[in-house]
Amino acid sequence: MEFTRRPRRLRTDGVRGLVSETDVAASDLIAPIFVDATADERVPIPSMPGHERVPVDEAVARVREVRETGVGAVMVFGIPASKDDRGTRAWASDGVVQAAVRAIAAETDAYVVTDVCLCEYTDHGHCGVLEPGAAEDPTLTVENDETLGLLEKVAVSHAAAGADMVAPSGMMDGMVGAIRGALDDAGHDDVPIMSYAAKYESAFYGPFRDAADGAPAFGDRRHYQMDPANAREAMREVALDVEQGADVLMVKPALPYLDVVSAVRREFDHPVAAYNVSGEYAMLQAAAEQGWLDLEAVAHESLLSIKRAGADLILTYFAEAVADRL
Repeated sequence: MEFTRRPRRLRTDGVRGLVSETDVAASDLIAPIFVDATADERVPIPSMPGHERVPVDEAVARVREVRETGVGAVMVFGIPASKDDRGTRAWASDGVVQAAVRAIAAETDAYVVTDVCLCEYTDHGHCGVLEPGAAEDPTLTVENDETLGLLEKVAVSHAAAGADMVAPSGMMDGMVGAIRGALDDAGHDDVPIMSYAAKYESAFYGPFRDAADGAPAFGDRRHYQMDPANAREAMREVALDVEQGADVLMVKPALPYLDVVSAVRREFDHPVAAYNVSGEYAMLQAAAEQGWLDLEAVAHESLLSIKRAGADLILTYFAEAVADRL
């Protein structure tokens, strides 16, 4: 039997790399870090092996560890010293993220992205100001428009501290437009916005909520984060953020929503980011600990699949380990 088409011809070692369609580089990755204003030493995160909360005075050292692997960008999350019903420590000039970012910007060459949300800072764990009676009535949720004014303050305070990019993650309607206007009015028109444009109400966030102490005290976030059943809605959400001035478009989570990543890549000419979230990280770690999977191999394959789907940037807890081996 004669074959004129033999795909295996291009799978030998000499040519395989030359025809490879997708690769992952350290420059594609953003490493999340957790800075804890309540800690005086590093605190391991049990549900996220290999990651820690670090005190503010170790934020620079933590970022330098990231930079040594070749990863150039970090996303800073903060755990404040105190919380209240409006999350006022989120925009305090001496807040945990603001203090960490000032030090990181002054002492490293890392590109610094900050999470703009209120869930880590509110005593109820939701991503904004609650509607009256929300704690007792599950049909109530976050007051959208009042929350926008607070997100503006957070974003401006991060930019003033030296953040290179801000990333609003609360899924409030109009958040990108509000933040863009506030940044511009404060003289930060050069600071880009990476919007969590399609963020789903996912079951994969559990370990992160432990790490950032951001779990809701009651209820859930279904009234403002997206329904996992919906893909067409994601296109509407992303289009609104583009209209309002988003510079980078985030899909979160990544692996269960690769169809959405791919659709956003096809429909929009903006850079696309995907968040390889804590649950995706933790389940591979757990399987590897049992000896069921090769952690290095599945981590790389996971990130490769996210790039192949169309992501330009990947936030991942595997950033350092993968980059160190590329």
